[in-house]
Amino acid sequence: MRILEGIAIGALVLVAVVAALFLRRAVLARHVGTIILYLRLSNLLDGRGWAPGLARYAGDQLRWHRMFSLALRPRRVLNRTGLAVESRRRPVGPECLSLPEDWVVLRCTSYHAPVEIAMSPSTVPSFLTWLEAAPPGAASLRSLPVQPPTE
Repeated sequence: MRILEGIAIGALVLVAVVAALFLRRAVLARHVGTIILYLRLSNLLDGRGWAPGLARYAGDQLRWHRMFSLALRPRRVLNRTGLAVESRRRPVGPECLSLPEDWVVLRCTSYHAPVEIAMSPSTVPSFLTWLEAAPPGAASLRSLPVQPPTE
C-alpha cells in the first residue's frame, strides 16, 4: 500500500510541476512584446549551448526567461543602451540540431560580454526596431553594419 501511495504522490508532484511550467509560460506570454528567443548560454562546445526561452521588451530592457524553468525573474537582461548587432547568420553545423533551420542568429556586442541570440526571421525586424529606438545620444555602438544573412 505504501508503494502505491508513493507512486501517487510522485505522479501528483509531477503533474503539479508541469502545470506550474505551463501556467508560468502563459503568464509570461500574455504580455505584449513577448517573443520566442534562443540564447546561447555557453560557448565551450562549437554549436552548442543554446537554450530556448521567452523574451519580453520592457522599456530599455529585453528580459529573457528560460522556457523550462519555474523562476519568475528573468535569467538574463539585455540593456538596449549597451547592445549592438555585430553580425547576422543562419544556423550552421551542430546548431541545426538545436535551432530551427530558418531562424536567424544575431551576434551582439554588449557592455558586459558578447552575446548570441537566435530568433525567427519575422521577429528580427521588431528586435532591430526596438534596438534603434533608443533615445538620442544613447549609445553609438549601433552604428556597426549588420551583415545580411548568408545562405
